Amino acid sequence: MELIHLRPADYVTTQWSGGATTQLTIAPEGAVYADRAFLWRISSATVTVKESDFTPLPDYHRLISVLQGEMTLTHNGGEPFTLHPYDVHAFEGSDDTHSLGICTDFNLMLRRGQAEGAMETLHLAAGESRTLDFLPGFQEWLFYCAEGCCIADCKGEQLAIQKGESLLLRDPDGDPLALTAPSFARVMLCRMRRV
Repeated sequence: MELIHLRPADYVTTQWSGGATTQLTIAPEGAVYADRAFLWRISSATVTVKESDFTPLPDYHRLISVLQGEMTLTHNGGEPFTLHPYDVHAFEGSDDTHSLGICTDFNLMLRRGQAEGAMETLHLAAGESRTLDFLPGFQEWLFYCAEGCCIADCKGEQLAIQKGESLLLRDPDGDPLALTAPSFARVMLCRMRRV
């Protein structure tokens, strides 16, 4: 098992027409988002314009959440709906997706037919500890601290994950991971596997 503590200096940030996108991790290592040949990618984007259109990604399944603000989405001209902080929404990258709202979002992209995954929010109250078992078959797990801070304990190794930092685990060997929030924490959890 490989444990990697990622800090903002380790991320890759690029500009787009409506703000900035920060890539936390991409698989395989060294893959380039623009080539559209990656298996999965986790990123967070700041949306600084009130109205924008998502980049078409026809080969990818997408999951999105909002960390700050709100986002109203419309897929393929359908009924609009609003994502509130830490809601998770799944959709296809081939959808014609229109967005309203200034916010910070969090994204997981999965190549259809080659990768599977999931994204959820962990809400930890002050002093709360939670033990997480690793589901078999998932090669990578990423814990992103969106608010507060938390202590990750795996096989006796402890890491303090501050706001904006991540813990990336590759090929977990079955031992559970414990997360403890000294004050409180909001953690985005993503798990990915090849198919």
